[in-house]
Amino acid sequence: MNNPQISVLIPLLNEEESLPELHNWIKQTLVKHNLSYEILFIDDGSTDKSWKVIQDLNSEDNKVRGVRFNRNYGKTAALQTGFDLVTGDVIITMDADLQDNPEEIPELYRKISEEGYDLISGWKKKRKDPVLSKNLPSKLFNWAARRISDLELHDFNCGLKAYHKDVVKNISIYGEMHRYIPVIAKWNGFGKIGEQVVQHQSRKYGTTKFGLDRFINGFLDLLSITFINKFGQRPMHFFGGLGVLSFFLGAVITIYLILEKLINIWNNLPFRNVTDNPLFFLALVAIIIGSQFFLAGFLGELFVKQGVEKQNKKIRESINLIS
Repeated sequence: MNNPQISVLIPLLNEEESLPELHNWIKQTLVKHNLSYEILFIDDGSTDKSWKVIQDLNSEDNKVRGVRFNRNYGKTAALQTGFDLVTGDVIITMDADLQDNPEEIPELYRKISEEGYDLISGWKKKRKDPVLSKNLPSKLFNWAARRISDLELHDFNCGLKAYHKDVVKNISIYGEMHRYIPVIAKWNGFGKIGEQVVQHQSRKYGTTKFGLDRFINGFLDLLSITFINKFGQRPMHFFGGLGVLSFFLGAVITIYLILEKLINIWNNLPFRNVTDNPLFFLALVAIIIGSQFFLAGFLGELFVKQGVEKQNKKIRESINLIS
């Protein structure tokens, strides 16, 4: 059996009312454009009848598959699970709340399959969300993401995205890093990334799962992946550098205190013991912290070395050699 042209990957949480309508909308759109497809629903621990609806859809349409988590693990875990399971040449991710329009899928597919893009990110240029609680924080979030990642996208967190299959099979996401998949893809060598203006529908059923705390967590995740990208393969450059700086500062202060005491003794001036000077304790703390930073960098290098050896083994096993 040939792989489908498109895999539609839909993470969801308590969306029982929207699933049948979403399924029909996707099916009608893709059949109309003569595109082969599969639909993979990832039920992220729903407490309503979402899983029963998915089972019914599977009975009606053998192109529908489903995965159910026994509790809520978050959108990132749902997407990563889906990335591991999808079989299509192009993977479309979208939300289950009917705010993403399935009629965008054919054009997203065309840009990946014909124009050679690795990833196309949707851009909800005209949002149907409250201005103060979502639109303004979203603009601030996207501005920060652009500045840090150097990737010119307007809407990093848009759920409607298209990926070449090589992208989803070669990246790994965790925590709440689904917002930064374009950034992670770019830093993994998939550099042809574009965006497409997409329609944003008003929510028809249910309530939003959005909270302002997601912006705080999202910003922390951005700092995390930025650090991993810059120093993930060379932690000693970061921790060792800080360690050397701190150790050097402590050593300089200590030498200064000793020289000051010796000079005072030489000139028959009043002096006090080095350990009686508050600066000595500052120097001692700096030396201890410097040693800890250096040790952290050393341990980090050991872990990286083990990871590189596993990666190199995986690369060797996947090489096709023509000689």
